[in-house]
Amino acid sequence: MKTIAIVINTAWNIYNFRLNLARRLLNEGYNVICIAPYDAHYTPKIEKEFSFYAIAFDAKGMNPLKDIKTVWDLYRLYRKIKPDVVLNYTIKPNLYSTWAARLVGAKTINTISGLGTVFIKPSLATTFIKQLYKITSKLTHKVFFQNKDDCELFCRQKLVSPHQVEVISGSGVDLKRFYPRPSRIEDNKVVFLLVARMLKDKGVYEFIEASQNLYTHYPHIECWLLGACDVQNQTALSQEEIQRLCQKQPLKYLGESDCVEEVLEKADCVVLPSYREGTPRSLLEAAAMAKPLIATDTVGCKDVVENGITGFLCRIQDSEDLMQKMEQIVLMTRDQREEMGNRGLLKMREAYDENNVIESYLKAIKELLFYNK
Repeated sequence: MKTIAIVINTAWNIYNFRLNLARRLLNEGYNVICIAPYDAHYTPKIEKEFSFYAIAFDAKGMNPLKDIKTVWDLYRLYRKIKPDVVLNYTIKPNLYSTWAARLVGAKTINTISGLGTVFIKPSLATTFIKQLYKITSKLTHKVFFQNKDDCELFCRQKLVSPHQVEVISGSGVDLKRFYPRPSRIEDNKVVFLLVARMLKDKGVYEFIEASQNLYTHYPHIECWLLGACDVQNQTALSQEEIQRLCQKQPLKYLGESDCVEEVLEKADCVVLPSYREGTPRSLLEAAAMAKPLIATDTVGCKDVVENGITGFLCRIQDSEDLMQKMEQIVLMTRDQREEMGNRGLLKMREAYDENNVIESYLKAIKELLFYNK
């Protein structure tokens, strides 16, 4: 039996984004192992179905001693479990797991799910990470990108070889879980929802400012935030700060949820004013539930939202423009919002079905195992 390892920097990510891929691999006859930092909430959930090994990834920093230890821990683990193919996601697993896997003769498939803070604000760290990617690309066998802009950037800067790459539709969306529900009882309330980790780079401040300004003109709106605080990221907001910011109307912080569809069901529009994305899963899930979208006209988001058709695109880091797009949603009738949402649903069915993304991974794995000796 061939062993496939799935390596990500959080167990939350495995549980929320890669569980269906892991299940499909298991059904195909592979032995599936999940690797991520231990999480008291999500690790036990994953362990109900799969073997789980805890490896620490220092997502916030660039401490060379910690990173060397991570590579060593991965190497020791791979010597023990003997994976045939390792699927890596997020920056440090893409880099360090690839090196460790190469040392034990395992093949790797890396996924660039988004370029993150280090690419949004160029710095010495950005240059260093690019050089690491350039070296690592010579060791890996396949690189998936979640949008064509990131793929073209990596190819143009010669961080990867064009023959290695393939663009897929993000992580896709589970259309059996996310589907339209009946509209709530008719009322005048309009609910805007931001679903994301509470990071500055997700446009949280812009959403809060736009919401408060819009409320002065339209007191029947509500603006909700759903997602984790205090995560390992340089731009993370603390729970105390989020709660303080959400003390004023019309804002409400909902915390985290493993049943995001139950919250999406109650929203009239989903907003993501992010500075840069791979392909944002929150927008895919919202569109699959026939919700109109508002997102920034930036990498990743602009591929999902068709301006004026499935939602609206606003300027990046511009709370005034975001407010104007939210106002357009408020001024629509319920039927108009539903029509916009239904067009987004059709787009999800045609281009973002999770099953198609999973098929891309299965095809790549089989090519490595059986045709690329």
